[in-house]
Amino acid sequence: MGEVERLVSEINKGAKLVAMLAPCFVAQFDYPQIIRQLKDLGFGKVVELTFAAKIVNHEYHKILKNSRGLLISTVCPGAVHTIKTQFPKYEKNLIRVYSPMIVMGKICRKIYPDHKIVFVSPCNFKKLEAKTTDDVDIVIDMTELESLLKRCKIKPKNNLARMKFDKFYNDYTKIYPLAGGLSKTAHIKRILSPEESKSIDGIAKVIEFLKKPDKKVRFLDANFCVGGCIGGPLLTKERNLDEKKKRVLDYVKKAMREKIPGGEKGVLKEAEGINITY
Repeated sequence: MGEVERLVSEINKGAKLVAMLAPCFVAQFDYPQIIRQLKDLGFGKVVELTFAAKIVNHEYHKILKNSRGLLISTVCPGAVHTIKTQFPKYEKNLIRVYSPMIVMGKICRKIYPDHKIVFVSPCNFKKLEAKTTDDVDIVIDMTELESLLKRCKIKPKNNLARMKFDKFYNDYTKIYPLAGGLSKTAHIKRILSPEESKSIDGIAKVIEFLKKPDKKVRFLDANFCVGGCIGGPLLTKERNLDEKKKRVLDYVKKAMREKIPGGEKGVLKEAEGINITY
């Protein structure tokens, strides 16, 4: 049984479900319309990964502040897979912090212990990564979600004034799916000089760097896809990268204007007791 059919089976059983949206969701879907559609589909809770990205950023900042030599980001499973399979000598340089998907899964397990956790992904590498953890139950990609919404005849609706994510709001990490988003939101410039930090999007360029690394670089923010996660192959092809980037930036501006109740914001204490390193 495929992941979509597993999800449909859980929906038909009336299972409690929480949807975790990758931050690049807005490149394909409208906000807050997609929250309404997911609720109509059968999800009791809908969250995005930006809070987990904030938690990961805090850990990266601590590690890089005290590091020596090259360290490589591990938020992109495609880049991690490439390094482990093609450049095993760099495996020791990978930062041993779980990705935002796994961290958010762990947080949702804590806050919503009776819910199945479903991640909506821009790529197949996340599906592979999910098999390494017990904290994500099902992964479907954004193209599959769009097809499922059409199949279930769930159409956009009006009256969305009170439609918001259920919890874990965080504004500044909403740019995470853009190339260099991790470096910008983890405030790497405060601890590393410009020549010590490098962001590369597109696996061909990542490979080029690994074959001939710059000895001055202490942190490599590596993304498999050109453009970052908005370049994911399982996002809509109807918009180009510039259009997707604009949608993300417009979403950030819109989110900054929203009045979110304090209890719905992501605060660090909600991640207390959760192991985010391995």
